[in-house]
Amino acid sequence: MQPIISFQQFSFRYKNQSEPTLRDITLDICPGEKIWIAGPSGSGKSTLAHCLNGLIPFMYEGEVTGSLTVGGVGYTEGGVFGRSRTVGTILQDSDAQFVGLTVGEDTAFVMENREMPRPQMKSTVISSLQMVDMLDRIEDSPHDLSGGQKQSVSLAGVLSTDAEVLLFDEPLANLDPAAGRRAMGLIESIRQDSGKTVIIIEHRVEDVLLEPVDRIVLLHKGRIVAEGTPDELLIAGTLRQYGLRPPLYVDAMEYAGISLEGMTDLAVPRRLDIAGAQDKLNEFANHTVPRNEISDKEALLSLRHLGFRYEAGRTVLEDVSLDIGAGETVALLGANGAGKSTLSNLITGLLKPRSGEILLHGDNIAKWSIRRRGEEIGYVMQNPNRMISQHLIMEEVGLGLKARKVDPAVIQERVEQVLKVCGLYPYRSWPVSALSYGQKKRLTIASILVLQPKLIILDEPTAGQDYRHYKEFMDFIGQLAQQGTAFLFITHDMYLALEYADRAAVLCGGRMIACASPASILSDAKVTEAAHLRETSLSVFARANRLEHPERFVQAFVSREKRGKSYE
Repeated sequence: MQPIISFQQFSFRYKNQSEPTLRDITLDICPGEKIWIAGPSGSGKSTLAHCLNGLIPFMYEGEVTGSLTVGGVGYTEGGVFGRSRTVGTILQDSDAQFVGLTVGEDTAFVMENREMPRPQMKSTVISSLQMVDMLDRIEDSPHDLSGGQKQSVSLAGVLSTDAEVLLFDEPLANLDPAAGRRAMGLIESIRQDSGKTVIIIEHRVEDVLLEPVDRIVLLHKGRIVAEGTPDELLIAGTLRQYGLRPPLYVDAMEYAGISLEGMTDLAVPRRLDIAGAQDKLNEFANHTVPRNEISDKEALLSLRHLGFRYEAGRTVLEDVSLDIGAGETVALLGANGAGKSTLSNLITGLLKPRSGEILLHGDNIAKWSIRRRGEEIGYVMQNPNRMISQHLIMEEVGLGLKARKVDPAVIQERVEQVLKVCGLYPYRSWPVSALSYGQKKRLTIASILVLQPKLIILDEPTAGQDYRHYKEFMDFIGQLAQQGTAFLFITHDMYLALEYADRAAVLCGGRMIACASPASILSDAKVTEAAHLRETSLSVFARANRLEHPERFVQAFVSREKRGKSYE
């Protein structure tokens, strides 16, 4: 079969860079294939995507050797618009992709450019938005939506394209677990129904593997270092070798002493047809000690019966109470639109509650200004582009300290220290515009960490991060927590909650429906279903193998993972 995409000994070096970002790429992708392009941050995944959708060479200049054909056409032919007829793209940063004033207009944009008859266009827009559960927001501005809702609208827009190749660049970055599961199912349905070629660039390993993948192509330092089926790469341990995290139940099997050799269908949790497997798993589970789910730390922040609704709008939060202790890490979980961001805006003072009170160190902060709250409470937004204001990285991280009139020598010392922690020190003299989305995320976190607040609210702190940077950063958060800094993670990452949070609080429809240890919450199918979360694959695997105590199995895994952490 003639490949629809063919790289032959292809290398690319950006203008003004001394070394190539892509090196000697040879890869054929056939029509109808579903390919997952994986690799750590900086491996060249985004550059490869830019070559596919035409941003290279038509927007980003550089030096090329070798050849690339897309749909039988050379990579220098046709321009960006011409390439878009073959390759439809969903970007990681949804805001950068919106052009319409309303959700409906944005979804219709491609059809308008192709002069589709209006009745057909309207019907297609409605069906596309229904598929992603966003039809009720058709008249809203895309920029007023949550991060996950924006991603859903972007997905609806690409459904209307007749491009032969669909390229998804971090399609799950801002989606809650239930929405991520729907998105992966929808992508697979599109492929099955249309026969389109699908290429996915994504860090969330388990979510990608929820649906069949033909091949994984693994990049590292600009080269293809491995290529094969999910089973082949999981058994060989290749993903972990190159900084990607395998599914948790795969690690749990190895911790329990079960060999992966000869196994099939490892991409999803299932019952093992291996003699003695159940006994080994139960033995592993019984090594753990049940956790105390009640925090004994002194309350730093107390939320008391908070309620909020927008003018003439529906109630967003109702009777929400929560304590966060000094040095405690709490994960705030819930579906897109559950009220998580609204709650954080109430804490920081961007919004005022209709009822209830917020206490910090026991003092009611209702009359505190946003600036005064900011001295005690740091907030890192979900979209890094909304926080960045300086041209250079060093200037961005030091801006808050400069505003507080800190001595320049102290500023430099603290900025350099936090850049090292966040993995950005080698780029300290770079312009911010040269960073990837994931690197910008770490930059905004660094700009808050350097101010040393008592409580830091992190909105999706690990979105778009590879496992190495994710682990380095979260281990550092653990060290700060040991020193007394409290953290509230607003996250869709169930594994961040599971491994790094002391407790998980779950919002559903504006109400707090659960607050307990992450292991117990993410092993409770009733809670995860009600809140549109994703039950951890560990508990799914434990029940599939009829273990005596699924929750204890989950906690045993968490305990095993924490043994090597530097702050334990």
